[in-house]
Amino acid sequence: MVNNNSTLYNKTYTEKIVGIERYSTPELSGIGGIYKHSFKDFIVKEILDNGKVLEIKEDYPSSAFSEELKDNYTSFNLIKLNKDTFEAIQSIKNALTIPYESIYYSGLKDKCSISVQRVSIRGNYIDELKKLRIRDIFIRSIGPSKKSVNLGSNWGNKFIITIRNIEKSQHLKENITRLCDKLNKNGFPNYYGLQRFGTFRPNSHILGRFILERKYKEIFDEFVLRTYPTESSEAQSSRNELKITGNLKEAYNSFSKGLNYERTMIKHLIDFRNDYKGAVDKLPAHLIKLLISSFQSYLFNKMISLRMNKGYSLFEPVKGDVISILDDNNGNATQIRYIYGGLYDKYLKEALELNRAAIVVPLIGFDTNLDEFPLMKQFFNEIIEQESFDEEIFKSELLMKHDFKGSFRTITVKPLDLKVLEILEDDKFPDRMKVKFEFSLQKGSYATILLREIIK
Repeated sequence: MVNNNSTLYNKTYTEKIVGIERYSTPELSGIGGIYKHSFKDFIVKEILDNGKVLEIKEDYPSSAFSEELKDNYTSFNLIKLNKDTFEAIQSIKNALTIPYESIYYSGLKDKCSISVQRVSIRGNYIDELKKLRIRDIFIRSIGPSKKSVNLGSNWGNKFIITIRNIEKSQHLKENITRLCDKLNKNGFPNYYGLQRFGTFRPNSHILGRFILERKYKEIFDEFVLRTYPTESSEAQSSRNELKITGNLKEAYNSFSKGLNYERTMIKHLIDFRNDYKGAVDKLPAHLIKLLISSFQSYLFNKMISLRMNKGYSLFEPVKGDVISILDDNNGNATQIRYIYGGLYDKYLKEALELNRAAIVVPLIGFDTNLDEFPLMKQFFNEIIEQESFDEEIFKSELLMKHDFKGSFRTITVKPLDLKVLEILEDDKFPDRMKVKFEFSLQKGSYATILLREIIK
């Protein structure tokens, strides 16, 4: 049985921790309910940069691999059931005994889902892939290619999502229609979703900040000792026991194998007492980069929330906003930017209304010049004061090492053709309703942030 009060508490608790504080449609009631009750309720289909939507059951015949035609890669559709992308790629890597660096994909897909995405492997693996059998992984539309799939090379993703356990109401259809109309017209906040920070332990941004501040003891305490009500009771128990006893050897044995990073840090401290810097240095470079990126994402979320908390619209520009012109092909923000509040305001407003421009917010890096973002500079300075950190951390050599130069991101995102496919009696929850939605989003935007506007 689902405890809706507990679920709501956990969601609100974790969202606030990562800077998600407001809805863009507060005047409209949400429909309630839950998503991801089953992985079958969350379908994700990758949209290639040419606009083609990958279908789960499509399976085109393969042509022969030809080195003469400069075929360098084997590309295929990866369909996975209730597995995250890393896990699926790892399984394929192990089965083919190839290095991880030989596999290329465009982006990560939700674990609790049925998803399809394009993947490439360097070399000719057509025959091996045809014979490959891995539980809950299907490989289709195998063929040679001259180029590999690259990170971020897709346009986005198409979603078919079922929200369940919705209270029956004579106004349900009317409420859904109002929400869809508003979200299709204006879009919603382009927040980074909980997946970016850790759904069960939403602290990757806290760790990222500590890494930039070189607070190694604090990193260990946050990573290993701090508990979150959203994680498993077993994990909470292990962390609390270590916090009370300080017995590292017992902790190393009691922490589950799934807490691999924690166990690695504990093992280092067993061998080198109080060497917290050495323990942090044991963490892989890709994880350090991910944690720093999460801190960057947190500041972005906070700037959006602060803007709304101060009563500024997400959809109407104000003096000091930065407007980016969108490219003609994919609608992505470009480096052509203007500061609102000058001679071009009339044209910028027209471009915004025609979906040819968007308000953007900086992603802070070592090369970010906040003078180029006048309004957001004010908000960022307020956040620095609230959070009590030193702006000097953005001069850390770690930002340069991991190429965090700084960028910007649109403040809102519009779904492509958000619509309702069906409203039915829920077959899993008696005397409740379920609603199936379909929509597409550009890469980098989160379906879960759209769903929170609908559910509330």
